[in-house]
Amino acid sequence: MLIIYIAGFIVCMGLALCLTPLVKKFALAIGATDVPNARKVHTRIMPRLGGLGIFLAFVLGLLAISPFVPYDFSTRDVNFIKALLSGGGLIVLLGSLDDKFELSAKVKLLGQIAAACIVVFGFNITVDFVNIPFNNTYSSLESWIAIPLTIFWIVGVTNAVNLIDGLDGLAAGVSGIAIATIATMAFLMGNIMVAMICLLLLGSVVGFLFFNFHPAKIFMGDTGSLFLGFCLAMLALLGFKQIAVVSFITPLLIIGVPLSDTFFAIVRRKLQKKPIFAPDKGHLHHCLRELGFSHRQTVLIIYGIAGFFGILAVIQSSSAMYEANWVTFVVICVMLFFLQIGAEIIGLVGQTKKPLLSFLSRVFLKVSAEKGSKS
Repeated sequence: MLIIYIAGFIVCMGLALCLTPLVKKFALAIGATDVPNARKVHTRIMPRLGGLGIFLAFVLGLLAISPFVPYDFSTRDVNFIKALLSGGGLIVLLGSLDDKFELSAKVKLLGQIAAACIVVFGFNITVDFVNIPFNNTYSSLESWIAIPLTIFWIVGVTNAVNLIDGLDGLAAGVSGIAIATIATMAFLMGNIMVAMICLLLLGSVVGFLFFNFHPAKIFMGDTGSLFLGFCLAMLALLGFKQIAVVSFITPLLIIGVPLSDTFFAIVRRKLQKKPIFAPDKGHLHHCLRELGFSHRQTVLIIYGIAGFFGILAVIQSSSAMYEANWVTFVVICVMLFFLQIGAEIIGLVGQTKKPLLSFLSRVFLKVSAEKGSKS
Protein backbone atom coordinates (compact mmCIF):
# COMPACT_ATOMS: atom_id res chain seq x y z
CA MET A 1 0.00 0.00 0.00
CA LEU A 2 2.85 2.41 0.79
CA ILE A 3 4.30 1.94 -2.71
CA ILE A 4 0.86 2.59 -4.22
CA TYR A 5 0.42 5.69 -2.09
CA ILE A 6 3.79 7.08 -3.20
CA ALA A 7 3.07 6.15 -6.83
CA GLY A 8 -0.30 7.91 -6.66
CA PHE A 9 1.30 11.05 -5.24
CA ILE A 10 3.95 11.08 -8.00
CA VAL A 11 1.40 10.37 -10.76
CA CYS A 12 -0.85 13.25 -9.66
CA MET A 13 2.10 15.61 -9.26
CA GLY A 14 3.32 14.70 -12.75
CA LEU A 15 -0.14 15.18 -14.22
CA ALA A 16 -0.44 18.61 -12.59
CA LEU A 17 2.98 19.58 -13.97
CA CYS A 18 1.89 18.57 -17.47
CA LEU A 19 -1.68 19.87 -17.39
CA THR A 20 -1.16 23.28 -15.75
CA PRO A 21 0.71 24.85 -18.73
CA LEU A 22 -2.09 23.62 -21.01
CA VAL A 23 -4.70 25.12 -18.67
CA LYS A 24 -2.74 28.38 -18.70
CA LYS A 25 -2.92 28.55 -22.51
CA PHE A 26 -6.62 27.69 -22.39
CA ALA A 27 -7.32 30.44 -19.80
CA LEU A 28 -5.54 33.05 -21.91
CA ALA A 29 -7.36 31.88 -25.04
CA ILE A 30 -10.84 32.28 -23.52
CA GLY A 31 -10.00 35.43 -21.54
CA ALA A 32 -10.20 33.90 -18.06
CA THR A 33 -7.74 36.39 -16.59
CA ASP A 34 -7.28 38.37 -13.40
CA VAL A 35 -6.91 42.12 -13.91
CA PRO A 36 -5.06 44.15 -11.21
CA ASN A 37 -7.11 46.56 -9.09
CA ALA A 38 -6.86 48.52 -5.82
CA ARG A 39 -7.28 45.51 -3.49
CA LYS A 40 -5.02 43.07 -5.38
CA VAL A 41 -1.27 42.81 -4.98
CA HIS A 42 -0.31 41.67 -8.49
CA THR A 43 0.49 44.30 -11.09
CA ARG A 44 -0.07 42.50 -14.41
CA ILE A 45 -2.84 40.52 -16.06
CA MET A 46 -2.65 36.87 -14.94
CA PRO A 47 -4.40 33.75 -16.29
CA ARG A 48 -6.82 32.08 -13.88
CA LEU A 49 -8.46 28.63 -14.03
CA GLY A 50 -5.36 26.99 -12.50
CA GLY A 51 -7.62 24.97 -10.25
CA LEU A 52 -8.79 23.10 -13.33
CA GLY A 53 -5.31 21.58 -13.56
CA ILE A 54 -5.52 20.46 -9.92
CA PHE A 55 -8.95 18.91 -10.44
CA LEU A 56 -8.03 17.09 -13.66
CA ALA A 57 -4.76 15.79 -12.20
CA PHE A 58 -6.61 14.50 -9.13
CA VAL A 59 -9.39 12.78 -11.09
CA LEU A 60 -7.07 11.23 -13.67
CA GLY A 61 -4.68 10.11 -10.94
CA LEU A 62 -7.54 8.52 -9.01
CA LEU A 63 -8.69 6.64 -12.11
CA ALA A 64 -5.13 5.51 -12.86
CA ILE A 65 -4.30 4.28 -9.37
CA SER A 66 -7.65 2.71 -8.36
CA PRO A 67 -7.17 -0.62 -10.24
CA PHE A 68 -3.93 -1.25 -8.34
CA VAL A 69 -5.32 -0.71 -4.83
CA PRO A 70 -5.36 -4.15 -3.11
CA TYR A 71 -8.18 -3.13 -0.83
CA ASP A 72 -11.94 -3.52 -1.14
CA PHE A 73 -13.49 -0.22 -0.17
CA SER A 74 -16.68 -0.35 1.85
CA THR A 75 -19.96 0.94 0.45
CA ARG A 76 -19.54 4.04 2.59
CA ASP A 77 -16.02 4.65 1.19
CA VAL A 78 -17.27 4.34 -2.39
CA ASN A 79 -20.17 6.64 -1.55
CA PHE A 80 -17.76 9.18 -0.10
CA ILE A 81 -15.57 9.17 -3.23
CA LYS A 82 -18.62 9.55 -5.49
CA ALA A 83 -19.89 12.44 -3.36
CA LEU A 84 -16.47 14.10 -3.46
CA LEU A 85 -16.24 13.83 -7.24
CA SER A 86 -19.88 14.81 -7.91
CA GLY A 87 -19.98 17.78 -5.56
CA GLY A 88 -16.42 18.73 -6.46
CA GLY A 89 -17.25 18.61 -10.16
CA LEU A 90 -20.11 21.08 -9.66
CA ILE A 91 -17.83 23.33 -7.59
CA VAL A 92 -15.18 23.29 -10.34
CA LEU A 93 -17.81 24.19 -12.95
CA LEU A 94 -19.01 27.03 -10.74
CA GLY A 95 -15.47 28.28 -10.15
CA SER A 96 -14.61 28.06 -13.85
CA LEU A 97 -17.63 30.15 -14.79
CA ASP A 98 -16.69 32.69 -12.13
CA ASP A 99 -13.08 32.86 -13.37
CA LYS A 100 -14.39 33.65 -16.84
CA PHE A 101 -17.54 35.71 -16.21
CA GLU A 102 -17.16 36.88 -12.55
CA LEU A 103 -20.43 35.61 -11.10
CA SER A 104 -22.21 37.44 -8.32
CA ALA A 105 -21.71 36.37 -4.69
CA LYS A 106 -25.32 35.16 -4.49
CA VAL A 107 -24.96 32.90 -7.54
CA LYS A 108 -21.74 31.40 -6.15
CA LEU A 109 -23.37 30.83 -2.77
CA LEU A 110 -26.33 29.06 -4.38
CA GLY A 111 -23.93 26.87 -6.35
CA GLN A 112 -22.02 25.93 -3.20
CA ILE A 113 -25.26 25.08 -1.41
CA ALA A 114 -26.26 22.92 -4.38
CA ALA A 115 -22.93 21.04 -4.18
CA ALA A 116 -23.43 20.50 -0.45
CA CYS A 117 -26.96 19.24 -1.09
CA ILE A 118 -25.59 16.71 -3.59
CA VAL A 119 -23.38 15.34 -0.82
CA VAL A 120 -26.17 15.28 1.77
CA PHE A 121 -29.22 14.21 -0.24
CA GLY A 122 -27.59 12.48 -3.18
CA PHE A 123 -25.23 10.28 -1.17
CA ASN A 124 -26.71 10.49 2.35
CA ILE A 125 -23.50 11.80 3.92
CA THR A 126 -24.06 13.92 7.02
CA VAL A 127 -22.47 14.64 10.37
CA ASP A 128 -24.59 12.26 12.41
CA PHE A 129 -22.84 12.38 15.77
CA VAL A 130 -20.76 14.75 17.86
CA ASN A 131 -18.01 14.04 20.37
CA ILE A 132 -17.85 16.47 23.27
CA PRO A 133 -14.50 16.90 25.10
CA PHE A 134 -14.44 15.52 28.66
CA ASN A 135 -17.28 13.19 27.72
CA ASN A 136 -16.31 9.77 26.39
CA THR A 137 -19.69 9.12 24.79
CA TYR A 138 -20.83 10.14 21.32
CA SER A 139 -24.21 11.75 20.93
CA SER A 140 -26.30 11.10 17.82
CA LEU A 141 -27.69 14.07 15.95
CA GLU A 142 -31.22 14.28 14.65
CA SER A 143 -31.61 14.80 10.90
CA TRP A 144 -33.05 18.28 11.35
CA ILE A 145 -29.74 19.27 13.00
CA ALA A 146 -27.32 17.05 11.05
CA ILE A 147 -28.42 18.11 7.56
CA PRO A 148 -28.17 21.92 7.95
CA LEU A 149 -24.98 21.51 10.03
CA THR A 150 -23.32 19.52 7.23
CA ILE A 151 -24.41 21.99 4.55
CA PHE A 152 -23.24 24.92 6.67
CA TRP A 153 -19.86 23.24 7.28
CA ILE A 154 -19.23 22.50 3.58
CA VAL A 155 -20.26 25.97 2.40
CA GLY A 156 -18.37 27.71 5.23
CA VAL A 157 -15.06 25.91 4.70
CA THR A 158 -15.33 26.23 0.91
CA ASN A 159 -15.60 30.01 1.27
CA ALA A 160 -12.93 30.22 3.97
CA VAL A 161 -10.25 28.86 1.64
CA ASN A 162 -11.45 31.20 -1.11
CA LEU A 163 -10.97 34.22 1.17
CA ILE A 164 -7.26 33.57 1.80
CA ASP A 165 -6.45 33.27 -1.90
CA GLY A 166 -4.72 36.64 -2.06
CA LEU A 167 -1.02 35.92 -2.66
CA ASP A 168 0.95 33.67 -4.99
CA GLY A 169 0.91 30.12 -3.64
CA LEU A 170 -0.94 31.05 -0.44
CA ALA A 171 -4.25 29.17 -0.73
CA ALA A 172 -2.62 26.19 -2.47
CA GLY A 173 0.15 25.91 0.13
CA VAL A 174 -2.13 26.30 3.15
CA SER A 175 -4.55 23.77 1.67
CA GLY A 176 -1.64 21.41 0.99
CA ILE A 177 -0.52 21.63 4.63
CA ALA A 178 -4.08 20.92 5.80
CA ILE A 179 -4.34 17.96 3.42
CA ALA A 180 -0.99 16.62 4.67
CA THR A 181 -2.29 16.93 8.25
CA ILE A 182 -5.41 14.92 7.40
CA ALA A 183 -3.25 12.32 5.63
CA THR A 184 -1.07 11.97 8.75
CA MET A 185 -4.09 11.41 10.97
CA ALA A 186 -5.60 9.00 8.45
CA PHE A 187 -2.43 6.91 8.53
CA LEU A 188 -2.43 6.91 12.35
CA MET A 189 -6.07 5.81 12.37
CA GLY A 190 -5.70 3.23 9.61
CA ASN A 191 -8.18 5.00 7.34
CA ILE A 192 -6.98 3.69 3.96
CA MET A 193 -9.47 5.54 1.78
CA VAL A 194 -8.95 9.00 3.28
CA ALA A 195 -5.15 8.57 3.23
CA MET A 196 -5.24 7.67 -0.46
CA ILE A 197 -7.50 10.59 -1.41
CA CYS A 198 -5.30 12.99 0.57
CA LEU A 199 -2.06 11.90 -1.08
CA LEU A 200 -3.55 12.07 -4.58
CA LEU A 201 -4.90 15.54 -3.87
CA LEU A 202 -1.63 16.62 -2.24
CA GLY A 203 0.35 15.50 -5.30
CA SER A 204 -1.95 17.58 -7.53
CA VAL A 205 -1.48 20.64 -5.32
CA VAL A 206 2.32 20.28 -5.14
CA GLY A 207 2.53 19.94 -8.93
CA PHE A 208 0.44 23.09 -9.36
CA LEU A 209 2.59 25.01 -6.84
CA PHE A 210 5.53 24.81 -9.23
CA PHE A 211 3.65 27.35 -11.36
CA ASN A 212 1.81 29.19 -8.60
CA PHE A 213 4.49 30.03 -6.01
CA HIS A 214 5.85 33.58 -6.22
CA PRO A 215 6.33 34.82 -8.86
CA ALA A 216 3.25 32.99 -10.10
CA LYS A 217 2.73 32.10 -13.74
CA ILE A 218 -0.96 31.24 -13.21
CA PHE A 219 -3.58 31.72 -10.48
CA MET A 220 -5.78 28.89 -9.26
CA GLY A 221 -8.76 31.24 -9.35
CA ASP A 222 -12.08 30.37 -7.76
CA THR A 223 -11.89 27.08 -9.65
CA GLY A 224 -9.05 25.97 -7.40
CA SER A 225 -9.80 27.73 -4.13
CA LEU A 226 -13.43 26.59 -4.07
CA PHE A 227 -12.51 23.04 -5.07
CA LEU A 228 -9.78 22.74 -2.42
CA GLY A 229 -12.09 24.27 0.17
CA PHE A 230 -14.80 21.77 -0.72
CA CYS A 231 -12.33 18.86 -0.50
CA LEU A 232 -11.04 20.04 2.88
CA ALA A 233 -14.58 20.37 4.18
CA MET A 234 -15.29 16.78 3.17
CA LEU A 235 -12.00 15.27 4.30
CA ALA A 236 -11.55 17.20 7.54
CA LEU A 237 -14.90 16.20 8.96
CA LEU A 238 -16.84 13.60 7.02
CA GLY A 239 -13.79 11.52 6.14
CA PHE A 240 -13.37 10.66 9.81
CA LYS A 241 -17.03 10.08 10.62
CA GLN A 242 -16.60 6.41 11.38
CA ILE A 243 -13.49 6.87 13.55
CA ALA A 244 -14.50 7.22 17.18
CA VAL A 245 -11.42 9.16 18.27
CA VAL A 246 -11.82 12.61 16.73
CA SER A 247 -13.49 15.34 18.78
CA PHE A 248 -15.20 18.36 17.31
CA ILE A 249 -12.11 20.58 17.64
CA THR A 250 -9.87 18.58 15.29
CA PRO A 251 -11.44 19.69 11.96
CA LEU A 252 -11.33 23.30 13.15
CA LEU A 253 -7.60 23.00 13.87
CA ILE A 254 -6.86 21.41 10.50
CA ILE A 255 -8.20 24.43 8.62
CA GLY A 256 -7.35 26.93 11.37
CA VAL A 257 -5.76 29.55 9.09
CA PRO A 258 -8.66 30.10 6.65
CA LEU A 259 -11.30 29.75 9.38
CA SER A 260 -9.62 32.20 11.77
CA ASP A 261 -9.00 34.70 8.96
CA THR A 262 -12.68 34.44 7.98
CA PHE A 263 -13.80 34.85 11.60
CA PHE A 264 -11.71 37.99 12.13
CA ALA A 265 -12.88 39.35 8.76
CA ILE A 266 -16.51 39.03 9.87
CA VAL A 267 -15.76 40.69 13.24
CA ARG A 268 -13.77 43.46 11.55
CA ARG A 269 -16.52 44.23 9.04
CA LYS A 270 -19.20 44.18 11.74
CA LEU A 271 -17.22 46.64 13.88
CA GLN A 272 -16.69 48.85 10.83
CA LYS A 273 -20.39 48.48 9.95
CA LYS A 274 -19.61 47.03 6.51
CA PRO A 275 -21.39 44.15 4.75
CA ILE A 276 -19.92 40.76 5.68
CA PHE A 277 -19.10 39.94 2.04
CA ALA A 278 -17.61 43.37 1.30
CA PRO A 279 -13.99 43.04 0.10
CA ASP A 280 -11.24 44.75 2.06
CA LYS A 281 -7.48 44.68 2.57
CA GLY A 282 -7.55 43.60 6.21
CA HIS A 283 -6.89 39.89 5.74
CA LEU A 284 -3.93 38.14 7.34
CA HIS A 285 -1.73 38.37 4.25
CA HIS A 286 -2.54 42.06 3.78
CA CYS A 287 -1.63 42.85 7.40
CA LEU A 288 1.67 40.99 7.17
CA ARG A 289 2.57 42.84 3.97
CA GLU A 290 1.83 46.15 5.71
CA LEU A 291 4.25 45.16 8.49
CA GLY A 292 7.02 45.14 5.89
CA PHE A 293 7.33 41.46 5.01
CA SER A 294 8.00 40.58 1.39
CA HIS A 295 5.61 38.56 -0.74
CA ARG A 296 7.48 35.29 -0.19
CA GLN A 297 8.13 35.99 3.51
CA THR A 298 4.42 36.60 4.08
CA VAL A 299 3.45 33.36 2.39
CA LEU A 300 6.10 31.37 4.29
CA ILE A 301 4.99 32.90 7.62
CA ILE A 302 1.40 31.82 6.94
CA TYR A 303 2.68 28.37 5.94
CA GLY A 304 4.32 28.24 9.38
CA ILE A 305 1.07 29.22 11.09
CA ALA A 306 -0.81 26.56 9.11
CA GLY A 307 1.85 24.02 10.13
CA PHE A 308 1.38 25.03 13.78
CA PHE A 309 -2.36 24.40 13.50
CA GLY A 310 -1.63 21.06 11.82
CA ILE A 311 0.66 19.96 14.65
CA LEU A 312 -2.00 20.93 17.21
CA ALA A 313 -4.58 18.90 15.27
CA VAL A 314 -2.37 15.80 15.23
CA ILE A 315 -1.56 16.17 18.96
CA GLN A 316 -5.21 16.64 19.81
CA SER A 317 -6.43 13.70 17.74
CA SER A 318 -3.65 11.46 19.09
CA SER A 319 -4.56 12.37 22.66
CA ALA A 320 -8.21 11.59 21.89
CA MET A 321 -7.18 8.04 21.02
CA TYR A 322 -6.13 7.60 24.64
CA GLU A 323 -9.01 9.68 26.03
CA ALA A 324 -6.59 12.34 27.25
CA ASN A 325 -9.22 15.06 27.14
CA TRP A 326 -7.13 17.44 29.23
CA VAL A 327 -4.84 17.75 26.21
CA THR A 328 -7.83 18.91 24.15
CA PHE A 329 -8.49 21.61 26.74
CA VAL A 330 -4.85 22.74 26.73
CA VAL A 331 -4.76 22.76 22.92
CA ILE A 332 -7.91 24.90 22.76
CA CYS A 333 -6.52 27.39 25.30
CA VAL A 334 -3.15 27.66 23.54
CA MET A 335 -4.84 28.07 20.17
CA LEU A 336 -7.24 30.79 21.34
CA PHE A 337 -4.49 32.70 23.18
CA PHE A 338 -2.11 32.79 20.23
CA LEU A 339 -4.94 33.52 17.81
CA GLN A 340 -6.05 36.58 19.76
CA ILE A 341 -2.52 37.84 20.45
CA GLY A 342 -1.49 37.38 16.83
CA ALA A 343 -4.64 39.04 15.51
CA GLU A 344 -4.10 42.08 17.76
CA ILE A 345 -0.40 42.42 16.94
CA ILE A 346 -0.89 42.47 13.18
CA GLY A 347 -4.23 44.32 13.29
CA LEU A 348 -6.60 41.71 11.86
CA VAL A 349 -9.61 43.27 13.62
CA GLY A 350 -8.34 46.85 13.54
CA GLN A 351 -5.43 48.96 14.72
CA THR A 352 -7.37 50.23 17.76
CA LYS A 353 -9.07 46.98 18.83
CA LYS A 354 -6.48 45.30 21.05
CA PRO A 355 -8.19 44.28 24.35
CA LEU A 356 -5.88 41.38 25.30
CA LEU A 357 -2.69 43.32 24.61
CA SER A 358 -4.05 46.28 26.59
CA PHE A 359 -4.92 43.97 29.50
CA LEU A 360 -1.48 42.33 29.48
CA SER A 361 0.16 45.75 29.28
CA ARG A 362 -1.78 46.95 32.33
CA VAL A 363 -0.86 43.81 34.26
CA PHE A 364 2.81 44.23 33.34
CA LEU A 365 2.82 47.88 34.39
CA LYS A 366 1.10 47.01 37.67
CA VAL A 367 3.59 44.25 38.45
CA SER A 368 6.49 46.54 37.55
CA ALA A 369 5.11 49.29 39.78
CA GLU A 370 4.72 46.88 42.71
CA LYS A 371 8.27 45.63 42.28
CA GLY A 372 9.52 49.24 42.11
CA SER A 373 7.69 50.21 45.32
CA LYS A 374 9.09 47.21 47.19
CA SER A 375 12.65 47.99 46.12
